[in-house]
Amino acid sequence: MVSKVSIITVCHNSAETIGDTIESVLSQDYPCIEYIIIDGGSTDRTMDIIREYGDKIDIVISEPDKGIYDAMNKGIHAASGDVVGLLNSDDFYADETSVSQLIECMENADTDTVFADLVVVDAKNTDHVVRYYDSSNFHPRRLRYGWMPAHPTFMVRRDLYIRYGGFLLDYQIAADYEMVVRLFHTAGASYIYLPVVVIKMRAGGASTSGLKSSWVLNKEIIRACRTNGIETSFFRLLPKIPVKLMEYIRRPK
Repeated sequence: MVSKVSIITVCHNSAETIGDTIESVLSQDYPCIEYIIIDGGSTDRTMDIIREYGDKIDIVISEPDKGIYDAMNKGIHAASGDVVGLLNSDDFYADETSVSQLIECMENADTDTVFADLVVVDAKNTDHVVRYYDSSNFHPRRLRYGWMPAHPTFMVRRDLYIRYGGFLLDYQIAADYEMVVRLFHTAGASYIYLPVVVIKMRAGGASTSGLKSSWVLNKEIIRACRTNGIETSFFRLLPKIPVKLMEYIRRPK
């Protein structure tokens, strides 16, 4: 039986990029996708663009929310798929086989989750790669050191979200990290890594936009670990810095 995959895009005033995101989902060759868009009450042309796709998008919810993680939770609640993936409104799939590759890898290994690599691209010239996010470095033992797989590539069996809850709304930019800690450390979720670039992410996200956001991110990583019973510190997060810097000079094979 083919697994049904729910792909959730959350957006707010994303008129410049939402079209690319939608097109990348609709172009996937995977045969059973439920596409859900959660809009936070956009005031630009975002909803006009979404409406142009008509019934090609299965569920559209547009209303004010409490931020990106609240919107993600709404999407998960609305989803009916066996597997859930999150694709932000300034990201897009690397090619039409991305979802198929992820699900095939996940099902062959019979795991709860799957993740892969992504590239960060220039916001204006999406052919120009500025960073290569290599998820092969991740292992649950390395959560205390600040490591996580590339979250936009992360697909999860929906029943895990049902059993262990949604994203916590009192995190500014690291609720996705807390979710990964909860799933792997608390829930003991199984995983498989796919060594392929499946997502292209435009540069400029909240977690990669300056020293202040880095400070908040690392504080929240420490909090996420300690809340879930993993002891860590700023000192333990330091060794990942040079490895992360190397991502800016690596290019896809």
